[in-house]
Amino acid sequence: MKTLSAAAILLFVVALNGCAIIPGQRMDEGALQREGSHMQLVQITPELVDSSKQPATIPQELLSYQPQDYRIGPGDTLYITVWDHPELTSPAGSQQQTVANGRLVRPDGTLFYPYAGTIKAAGLTVEELRQSLTKRLSSFVRQPQVDVNVVGYGSQRVTLEGAFQHTDAQVLNSVPVTLSQAIGMAGIDAQNADLSGFTLTRDGRTYHLDLTQISQADNGQPIYLKPGDKLFLPYNDNKEVYVVGEVIRPQAITFKTTTLTLTQALGRAGGLSPITSSGDAVYVIRGSEKLSETPAQVFHLNARSPASYALADNFRVLPGDVVFVGAAGITKWNRFLSQLLPLSGLIYQTAGAADRANNF
Repeated sequence: MKTLSAAAILLFVVALNGCAIIPGQRMDEGALQREGSHMQLVQITPELVDSSKQPATIPQELLSYQPQDYRIGPGDTLYITVWDHPELTSPAGSQQQTVANGRLVRPDGTLFYPYAGTIKAAGLTVEELRQSLTKRLSSFVRQPQVDVNVVGYGSQRVTLEGAFQHTDAQVLNSVPVTLSQAIGMAGIDAQNADLSGFTLTRDGRTYHLDLTQISQADNGQPIYLKPGDKLFLPYNDNKEVYVVGEVIRPQAITFKTTTLTLTQALGRAGGLSPITSSGDAVYVIRGSEKLSETPAQVFHLNARSPASYALADNFRVLPGDVVFVGAAGITKWNRFLSQLLPLSGLIYQTAGAADRANNF
């Protein structure tokens, strides 16, 4: 025979490609379980889901803190009343606003008051300052009746940074402020905030609090803020889960809580493709910071069973996870044929040209 028939060549190519990997992504579970592999295959089971659940907790020192009586500080404005002595109470005139007759506490913590002289006010409560003024004025005023009020607060603040709508510092006054109240006044950028990454820094220590779970963890016990507290709410722009493979809309999904489940991640991607996906090939790939010491993990879910959806709804994905859905066997074969058929056409053309050349 002068040349191989086109059919024979085609059969040879099919046999040759049968030894190769069928085109398309797939997960080789056998390779994951070989000795020396840097990947660990883990089946998603009820036991695994239960063991991964961690109850939300709040450090006891935050819950046990109780605000003390307000203490005067630099920047506060005080309105001091000496009854029956308007010349002391309102030196600017009774027609002026209260603040105009107020006494500003200087940066060094002192203030001046007629006949009482310079007084160290910072660090005193309102009652302690009232008693001190009464004692000093008693040498010049008979049985002085003194009253002290803070009409301008400027010394005690809480700072806010990050994904708040208003990041202006909040001034604390004589009325205690809770964490939830401060967050409510600041407002949250709900679309871009990472609620699970919230931190409160107090006295040099940083506490990590999940705002989505904090109401469940404190049992209704408020967290009071302390002067100098710093509230930070990060953005979620680097908190993503990547859904790839045989889903309707492969994409990177950002999320703002710690409760994004595998079901939710697949749902945002449109779900498994009903035509091309394999229900028993749903994987969550989770990397390791030190791959040489700790293997990465590949969690496997067989989504063909109805019970698997209950598992997926309780399995939490983490930032950086890759959710991969493999292709069905028929899909792999169809993709193989789609790459093979153009090659077979070329073989037919080559064989035909060879026959025509040999006929001359």
